[in-house]
Amino acid sequence: MKKTLIFVLFGIIACNSPKEKKQIVEASCGQCKFGLNSQQGCDLAVKIDEKAYFIDGAHIDDFGDAHDKNIGFCNVVRKAEVTGKVENGRFKATSFKIIEE
Repeated sequence: MKKTLIFVLFGIIACNSPKEKKQIVEASCGQCKFGLNSQQGCDLAVKIDEKAYFIDGAHIDDFGDAHDKNIGFCNVVRKAEVTGKVENGRFKATSFKIIEE
């Protein structure tokens, strides 16, 4: 009986932990476009279900000049296909790909 209870508890814990998933999100500068102010300077963020998160696993300058007037994340919001999960208030990305429109 104890073993069964232990397995059930581990199963519940495993099901409740956030899982990585692939999704299409808005991506931009967290400070300039999404109004995040928990850190200084321009940093990449994603918006998932209307909530913005700074991202770990991709950098704002990995996709060109962040201040470019046409494609820079400090000036425009772009679509991205990402894989990852929200953890401790940040999005932990294992993949990040800009979707060209």
